[in-house]
Amino acid sequence: MRNPARRLQPVHARRTLCASSIALLAGALLLGGVGCSSGGGGAGVESSDTPRTAAAPRSSRTEAEELLESAELLVGEDRDEEALRLLAMAIERNPELTVAHMAVGDIYRENGDFDSAADAYGDAARLEPRSFDANYRHGLMLHLLDRLTDAVRAYLRAIAVRPDDVEANLNLATAYLQLDEPAQALPYARRTIRLDPGNGAGRANLGAVLSALDRHAEAVEQYEAALELLDLSPALLLNLAESQGKIGRYREMANTLSSAVSLGESADAYERLGFAHFRLREYQHAERAFRRSIALDPGYYPALNGLGVCLLNDYLFNGRKDRAVRDESMEMFRRSLRINRVQPRITDLISRYSRA
Repeated sequence: MRNPARRLQPVHARRTLCASSIALLAGALLLGGVGCSSGGGGAGVESSDTPRTAAAPRSSRTEAEELLESAELLVGEDRDEEALRLLAMAIERNPELTVAHMAVGDIYRENGDFDSAADAYGDAARLEPRSFDANYRHGLMLHLLDRLTDAVRAYLRAIAVRPDDVEANLNLATAYLQLDEPAQALPYARRTIRLDPGNGAGRANLGAVLSALDRHAEAVEQYEAALELLDLSPALLLNLAESQGKIGRYREMANTLSSAVSLGESADAYERLGFAHFRLREYQHAERAFRRSIALDPGYYPALNGLGVCLLNDYLFNGRKDRAVRDESMEMFRRSLRINRVQPRITDLISRYSRA
């Protein structure tokens, strides 16, 4: 049931952005990552991960430690349920045996029970406030449970103990970004890169933070650096393309998005590709991209808007003669409004041109 060699899986962010031809839409953050750091010292208070046993009588303490040792052997044999029973007995005999709480958290974490793992790591962190591992793993579980504010607090406690831990800084920046606080995320995202310049996830994360701060030229630099360090992924390419578009590099944006759709077709990638071609005045290419986006997801209203704008543009440029083109444009806008009613610019276009 459990692989003892498996390492912790922290979270890092890639800010996927999708925008219609009229307005920017915020996207999602991906989970993934690297293992839990076991090193990375630095200035500050050193961590203390040894159990507290002084409060218990010697006989109870020894019995608890023996139970802990037996539980560890069972874990190595993938007998987690039996190990948990022994650990519960050890904690009953010595509630301040921090390593027993950590062991419980590790078992639950490895088996995907993040709620129970968070409780166990939280108990360990309360017993040993200066334990980096207890605070970091507590933050990690809270992060995976989407309890972002609590995760930030736990990560900050971990970093107070070990300021130069790469993964803790990376995850803290991620959590702040998910809370839509990119200014708070920035120093930790930068510190991640200072500590580990070759960290591709860190580069992508810093790019996402800079993008959220509308510092897109800097974001492009970080995304391009990340591409040198990571396998190509549609999400990373979409992020890069969005920032390229924000600084008017539409040809590069189109090339980047062509690479993205070659890796995996998606409605948002084709919609962005349509936008790039539209800005390059390559209207036929833009129309094809918008139609492909709609074919992949008929309810993706940014693509409906994009196609509507393309058709309306064609109608106006050709002397307002082809009413069928105009009518299809209006139908795209109406379909979009049925999905998202709060689009005043789309409403205005329908009002102005539906009876033209």
